[in-house]
Amino acid sequence: MWLHMGAFGPRRVSTPGDAHVPAAPYNLVDNAYSLLDVSDLVFIDAPGTGFSRIAGKDKEKAFYGVDPDAYAFSRFVLGFLSKYGRWNSPKFLFGESYGTPRNANLINILENGDSIDFNGVIQLSQILNFDLSADSPQYNPGTDQAYIVSLPTYAATAWYHNRLGATRPAALEPFLKEVEHFAVTDYALALQEGAGIDPARKQAIAEQLAHYTGLPAAYILKSNLRVNGGQFEKMLEDADSMTTGRLDTRFSGPDLDPLSREAGYDPQSSAIRSAYVSLFNDYVRKDLHYGEGRSYRPSVDVSKYWTSPHTPPGTTDPQPGILNLMPDLASAMKNDPNLKVLLAGGYFDLATPYFEGRYEMQHLPIPDKLQGNIEYHYYPSGHMVYANEASLKLLHDDVAHFIRQNQSAAKEK
Repeated sequence: MWLHMGAFGPRRVSTPGDAHVPAAPYNLVDNAYSLLDVSDLVFIDAPGTGFSRIAGKDKEKAFYGVDPDAYAFSRFVLGFLSKYGRWNSPKFLFGESYGTPRNANLINILENGDSIDFNGVIQLSQILNFDLSADSPQYNPGTDQAYIVSLPTYAATAWYHNRLGATRPAALEPFLKEVEHFAVTDYALALQEGAGIDPARKQAIAEQLAHYTGLPAAYILKSNLRVNGGQFEKMLEDADSMTTGRLDTRFSGPDLDPLSREAGYDPQSSAIRSAYVSLFNDYVRKDLHYGEGRSYRPSVDVSKYWTSPHTPPGTTDPQPGILNLMPDLASAMKNDPNLKVLLAGGYFDLATPYFEGRYEMQHLPIPDKLQGNIEYHYYPSGHMVYANEASLKLLHDDVAHFIRQNQSAAKEK
């Protein structure tokens, strides 16, 4: 629903600005940025979502888990290629959010399990290593990378909401380069020192973090230099009793609980989801004449069924520990050295911070020369980059160029 109606389908939901969209009637417009100018498009709802329903013995076990989910998608892809005669067509995978670890798993299954090479993989708002999530790193003490890769997004957000005072830089991107350097050098070293850090140095790091994030140095010290995403969302606009968005930190909404430690909801999700759900249901029934008498599920709660253990390439059993699909994407790239990857993200995404995706790509266990197969594109938007129309245009142009370039390369060979 999100990519179809927000980004690349023939029509899209118009949700301008960074505020809560007023209630219906919502605005559905012709999409000038659809990828239909360069490719056919196949949008796949996960089993149990959309108009699909799962059935049979142990049905949840068959679909709801990291590996069963990817296997189900691989069977769909194979079935589609056969049914519509597309085996010899250029092929690209596009994944957003959880679709990015699914993509890593899926491309490895398709290439190495089913002998199908793809022209490219497009990753929007990526997370492959869940150790890097900003949501709850406090439950994994001793692993500090999540705080490091989240810091540039904190800084971008403070910049956007004008919380940097008189020191606010005029331009965002040069500021972020400075913050990124601090994150992987002085800040990373300070976190690695743990309790052994010199108190004066700890104070200096806290003050620099305050300078970059707009949070009080005293609060950062009280958090032991480690502020997770929920804390940041709660505290940045706390003086105004406002919560900052998670999926898109440009958005703000009233605090649900002014005394809470972390944000209680996501203002961006609340701001746009009704428009998407309502317009999709209206469009699919009135224009596409499908779904009469059936209900569309934009999501399904799989939490009590989902199994996270994953069997990475080179092993025969699921591996313990937090989920990490970096080995799968690396395996696909090494088995097909021609495979190209496009990584896209929003500067204001705190669900999957843009610097996290770059960190993952630059730490893939692949030969250095294969790093040249990866290209990076970032936009002044959030998790759903396309929620900002100017960013949607740039995203379209970058993805369209990526597809054209790699289709042409295939034909020349």
